[in-house]
Amino acid sequence: MNRFIRVMTTMLSVLVCAILVGATGLYAQEAGAPALAVTAPLVQEAAPVVVPVQPKIDTGDTTWLLVSTAMVLAMTAPGLALFYAGMVRSKNSLSTIMQSFIILCLISLQWVLWGYSLAFGPDKGHLIGGFEWFGLNGVGLEPNVDYAATVPHQAFMIFQMMFAVITPALMTGAFAERMKFGSFLVFTLLWATFIYDPLAHWIWAVGGWVRNLGALDFAGGTVVHISSGAAALACAIVLRKRLGYGKEHMAPHNLPMTVLGASLLWFGWFGFNAGSAVASGALATSAFVVTNTAAAAAALAWMAVEWLYRGKPTVLGAASGAVAGLVAITPASGFVGPMASIVIGLGAGVLCYGAVLWKSRLGYDDALDVVGIHGVGGIWGALATGLFASKAINAAGADGLFYGNPAQLGIQALAVLISVTFAFAGTFVILKLVDGLMGLRVSEEEERMGLDLSQHEERSYS
Repeated sequence: MNRFIRVMTTMLSVLVCAILVGATGLYAQEAGAPALAVTAPLVQEAAPVVVPVQPKIDTGDTTWLLVSTAMVLAMTAPGLALFYAGMVRSKNSLSTIMQSFIILCLISLQWVLWGYSLAFGPDKGHLIGGFEWFGLNGVGLEPNVDYAATVPHQAFMIFQMMFAVITPALMTGAFAERMKFGSFLVFTLLWATFIYDPLAHWIWAVGGWVRNLGALDFAGGTVVHISSGAAALACAIVLRKRLGYGKEHMAPHNLPMTVLGASLLWFGWFGFNAGSAVASGALATSAFVVTNTAAAAAALAWMAVEWLYRGKPTVLGAASGAVAGLVAITPASGFVGPMASIVIGLGAGVLCYGAVLWKSRLGYDDALDVVGIHGVGGIWGALATGLFASKAINAAGADGLFYGNPAQLGIQALAVLISVTFAFAGTFVILKLVDGLMGLRVSEEEERMGLDLSQHEERSYS
């Protein structure tokens, strides 16, 4: 225990020093930088007045957005599917892959039919979109000036679809190895409709009330990562611990598979963040650079603190650290420069590793550390945006605390609180509803057999 306290104190000291050093270096690097062209729709409502953009399809922008869409799709299947499957026991690996794969299919239809209309459709009371775009009615091949003036509306729609796909897929790591497949399908559909779609509207859509507050979330820190992390905590609590948790050895069965998945996530994340510029220009380039920088810094930071705590660095730790850095830079990627991204990455590596260590002490079974990586990483990234955001990077954003605007940090904190509360409470209600209707958890016999056989009558390995 004394060693744990010493290591945690050292980790926090390093993080504080990194923030201070980063803050002092930001001005020299970024304060004099020219403002980048603003093309991203995911900015605050009170943006500076600019010359209106005439809607006209740009083939370069369209190409980049479609490529980014394919990259984000690859984050879920195969990226996340392999990342998670390698970390579970072999008897559950195929069922884990199946969850990510089938979410891609299920949400693809939900988004076309009603999800996109609820998330981005014409605003109803600043809370939800209407059904005017049901079945993509009115979502055609001409640009929509509110969201993307240089690409077809359907290109923007399908890019956003991939965010709606990966978010519920992320939380599957919390209840890995113990949820019924049928219940999982119903839960996912309800969660996407009643949690993801409204939250996306609040923060990203024209008229959304959190967007109107001035909250900054360039590519999904609150909408994707904080929501999935908070929902994962609710799942871990409601479904309870796996049989034998804390007593039996539950080591990852295939770490090379996990590292391959993490590498595919890293690759796809360039589409996730840089694609959110919705144009192939300077802002996309900036987001691309800081995404890679933060991931590298976080992987090194996680490796260092784990080495300090355990005495040896691990491959799983380095891969987890890279993902934590990608999570943390996501909301800030369109608002900060390289020096700030290093600090954000270092902070993610330290804080997320600390959160994973605390999991066993808090007593919940988040099987694949969704809460520690996506929840804590997303919260740190959203708050760090309030520290390091600069109009020199994105004129349509806002300055953060270190650029003379402490109010932005308060706005970011409020957005975090809203996202955590809504996602946790809403997920808890949906879980209890599904549990009452059809039961959530497999039987003890099925769990011991493994979900590959009990749910699908298949084996990953013969």
